[in-house]
Amino acid sequence: MIGTSVVVRTRSWAVLLAVLLPGLLTAAPPAALAAECPGHPDALGTSRTLVVDPREHPRIGTMQYRETLPLKDHEVVLTFDDGPLPKYSNQVLQILANECIKATFFEIGDQAKANPEGVRKLIAAGHTVGTHSMTHPLTMNRMPMEKAEAEINGGIEWTSAAMTDPSKLAPFFRIPGLMRADAVENYLISRGIQVWSADFPADDWRHISSDRVYQLAIQRLEAKGKGILLLHDIQARTVAALPKIIRDLKARGYRIVHVVPATADRPATPTTPVEWLLHPPTETTRIARWPTVPNFVFTQTKTLPAPGLADLNTQTAHQPQLLPRKTMAQADIASTLAAPDRDLFAIPEGSIEVLLSTTLSRRAATRIAMATEGPHRGKGKAGKINARRTAAHTGPKHSAQAKSTASRPTRLATSVKKRA
Repeated sequence: MIGTSVVVRTRSWAVLLAVLLPGLLTAAPPAALAAECPGHPDALGTSRTLVVDPREHPRIGTMQYRETLPLKDHEVVLTFDDGPLPKYSNQVLQILANECIKATFFEIGDQAKANPEGVRKLIAAGHTVGTHSMTHPLTMNRMPMEKAEAEINGGIEWTSAAMTDPSKLAPFFRIPGLMRADAVENYLISRGIQVWSADFPADDWRHISSDRVYQLAIQRLEAKGKGILLLHDIQARTVAALPKIIRDLKARGYRIVHVVPATADRPATPTTPVEWLLHPPTETTRIARWPTVPNFVFTQTKTLPAPGLADLNTQTAHQPQLLPRKTMAQADIASTLAAPDRDLFAIPEGSIEVLLSTTLSRRAATRIAMATEGPHRGKGKAGKINARRTAAHTGPKHSAQAKSTASRPTRLATSVKKRA
């Protein structure tokens, strides 16, 4: 009975593991990658391989360019410059092998010429190898183009010569010191070579401690959340800082991405243009400037033809004029109209029309006209008798009002004459 129960329990555990194991492997990417790194169960590993077409995105790295690699959040690409230098490059190569990490190396032609075995070790380990000029000049931004071309071609020639299979050389190039120039970049792009900058460096070429290199790498990575890290595999401080950087990347949940160029047998990884931006804009991000009007608004606009001479009623025998000439019908109508007589516009000087044109009101003008006609009506004894009778019936008060009323038009007439 005991043996039977043990068998039943063993079978139940086997069924349970068969059901849960696939889900556990997919739910924890770092743990899933441990099986890919024999002998190092806690290795960081390489999460995925990104295939890029250099002709579609010729410049990458936000330290200098608008675009960078289409990485997801917490994804990092490790790059190393200036090798191979056996004393330190071999140690860097071993550290990456212990963590099953694939990186990108930009080699100098002189170094590849002196240490071809170092280049072959990189290819054998599965890393991506690009070029970094022939002699690492820090003046490619101002040197003659003939000399810049010689630096580029020399680095490519000697790095590919160190390889057993020259087709393994990636069409990736990083300008020494990131001293970019439009002419240099245009030459590289015309040859189908992708120009690499970086998203953040660790300053390991400076005279600083390995702890400072580690701190700068992690701080700058945390500030951006993802991107291309620039290191150098010819520095002792880099060899000392690299294990701590990898350990911290693993603790913070970062993942390593390996970048390779697209070929006829290996198409580029499908991406969208927005993914090539380090921090794509969202709907909650305010627009710093008003967007330009797209071109499609004007696609239906037609160009109007220029007006011809026939549209201006001009005669070809004479010199063209800016304004159209009058037709004969318009000229005949104008000649038949009679000129107005000058007397039509004459107005007598003392007439009501003149008075109404002044600032006085219509009522004042009427009083003035009545006052000028009053003396002619009341001339002689009859007028005086009527005035006395009126004064006798109205009394002294009304008589005074009548006198003031009679004198008021006279004052108004005097003021009108003065204004005239």
